[in-house]
Amino acid sequence: MQKIVAFIIKSTLYVVTFVYDVVTFPIYFIVQRPWKTLSLSRRNKAKCISASDTQITYKSTTRIGEQHSLLLRENIDTLEKMFSFVTKVHTTKNCLGTRTILEEHEEVQSDGKVMKKYIMGDYKWRSFRDAELEAQHFGRGIRELGVIPRERVAIFAETRAEWMIAAQGLFKHSCGVATIYATLGEDGISHAINQTEVSVVITSHDLMPKLKKVIHTVPKIKTVIYFEDPLSSTDVKGMDDIKVFAYNEVVEIGKTSNYETTPPTKDDVAIIMFTSGSTGTPKGVVLSHNNLISSMKGFLDCIVARPTDVILGFLPLAHSFELLIESTAMLAGVPIGYSTPLTLIDSSPKILKGQVGDAKILKPTAMAIVPLIMDRIIKGMNDKINSGSVIQKTIFNFAYNYKKRWYYRGYRTPITDRLVFKKIGELMGGQMRGMIGGGAPLSPETHERVKFCLNLIMLQGYGLTETSAGATAPDEFDISVGRCGGPLTTTLIRLVNWDEGNYYVTNKPHPQGEVLIGGSSVAVGYYKMPQETEDNFFDENGVRWMRSGDIGEMQDDGSLKIIDRKKDLVKLQHGEYLSLGKIESELKTCQIVENICIYADSTKTYCIALVQPVEKAITTIGTKLSLNLKYEELCQHKSVIDAALKSIADHGRAHGLNKFEIPTKIALCTDLWTPDSGLVTAAFKIKRKEIVTKYKQEISELYV
Repeated sequence: MQKIVAFIIKSTLYVVTFVYDVVTFPIYFIVQRPWKTLSLSRRNKAKCISASDTQITYKSTTRIGEQHSLLLRENIDTLEKMFSFVTKVHTTKNCLGTRTILEEHEEVQSDGKVMKKYIMGDYKWRSFRDAELEAQHFGRGIRELGVIPRERVAIFAETRAEWMIAAQGLFKHSCGVATIYATLGEDGISHAINQTEVSVVITSHDLMPKLKKVIHTVPKIKTVIYFEDPLSSTDVKGMDDIKVFAYNEVVEIGKTSNYETTPPTKDDVAIIMFTSGSTGTPKGVVLSHNNLISSMKGFLDCIVARPTDVILGFLPLAHSFELLIESTAMLAGVPIGYSTPLTLIDSSPKILKGQVGDAKILKPTAMAIVPLIMDRIIKGMNDKINSGSVIQKTIFNFAYNYKKRWYYRGYRTPITDRLVFKKIGELMGGQMRGMIGGGAPLSPETHERVKFCLNLIMLQGYGLTETSAGATAPDEFDISVGRCGGPLTTTLIRLVNWDEGNYYVTNKPHPQGEVLIGGSSVAVGYYKMPQETEDNFFDENGVRWMRSGDIGEMQDDGSLKIIDRKKDLVKLQHGEYLSLGKIESELKTCQIVENICIYADSTKTYCIALVQPVEKAITTIGTKLSLNLKYEELCQHKSVIDAALKSIADHGRAHGLNKFEIPTKIALCTDLWTPDSGLVTAAFKIKRKEIVTKYKQEISELYV
């Protein structure tokens, strides 16, 4: 019966839209100019500047934009100069916004648990002048505490306005900032602090307990500064002989200080930023002011800021990608409003029932986002759609395919957007016009789904911490998915043959090879790791280069597509090559998968998967199988495992994976894969070696 209803609805919609298209086509053709849209999307983005049988090098064809030219004209080559300059230009304009927390309430959940939730007010804004003055005071205050110019200071805190202001205050005295992810485990925190040999750590109220646990392992720490909580006092006991100051205390000290600023040079260290550690111990990447400004110049040539834009600050500022986006926004005079996963939308865990999430109050127009969060958004959206009626599902799927068909012909579908997709967009405030993805590979399906359902421009770039987050990026006219855009105007992209994987620049139809990134955004090297620096970086004809380890393919229009990773390639017994990362990227979008690690023994003929499942999906399978078991028991039950495997295999086939790329067996892992567990990085990339070690027994059993 449901199939009949769906068929009738679909047929009716087809007839209605056919008539509508015939009547309105001339109007849309004249007004929207689809040929122009397609021409801009397909324009050549890079040109070859040197080639041989072993390597090929590309340069951007994009013209230097207005903001890039401004930086050159004003000789702005440090973050300190940048912030001082934009303060003079945008003095009274909103700069950094924080939402006020009014009260904390206890709310009883359906399972009887009590959760503390917030009643929140509006955003409170610091103008550019307010933020710059506070940075001055903080910088002078920290000098009064004994910090000297060019000394390193660690920031171990969540993303917030005070993080950015503290960093700018340090830059005014040429102090380098060592960034530490808030989600790092205790060993990672100790490693970062000890390796950089800092004596001052800036943290937060929420992270103070975590810092206390490792304080005995970091003997060089003399001073701790913490960002206060708006509702609770901070327990600073148990810090032994370490001096502890609240952030606002340091600002007040700075107000009466006579210390003059010591501006940095372009070659001074701005940031020591630790890599996520997905392939081993996190490495401290040394980034100069010139590196970061160079990356910003290139990025500004890809995007155009509008006077009404507002950025949502969400990802960790300890991540080079978020730091690049927020610094670029400040340079363009775009306000940044901060949020957290706990308060972002109405259904976020810290928002009291009946209250409104940050996005609806802020109404942001753009944000940086990583694939993990996008995958979760899409899975939540799909769950809601699939739980709806046959009529709702049929209408949504028809509208989605209708929009997709016209989109790739260069047309927009305003009526469909208003009737079907507008409500989805309102989850993020209703004004979102662009998301910028980075940090990890993004599957084409997720890329497309986010773009269509949220009705926005979705840009997926490519870069590494070692390249100041910048290497390639599409512009807002690029309508393609699954690619990373052309080289930034400040970088060169080189493909080099990799014999082991059969990737050659002479391959047809497109050149393939390991991606090397060159330019002024490439890092100085790894902190106190001379051998790793020598192995991964080199200079050639005055250009700094970095070997990425990623395998790329240059498309006809000069857009880069990442197709593999050297460390992820495994050869099976019969000679088939598996790209573990590529398979994981496709299977992560499966509705039952929260996270996944593909494993392949080169002496075997098939691969297996270790799956951290979505708990709700597993309990749903259990209900369908009439199994009255706990979640942990369901994950061990053969019928549940078989059903989960079938779902993953069907998903893999539907997304173009070859038979040998689809796992033959799986294990459902009930442990949480978090940075604290050591199984994923602070950026939530899987730590393959650690996962394989932990699940050694399960892997052995799967291969029996």
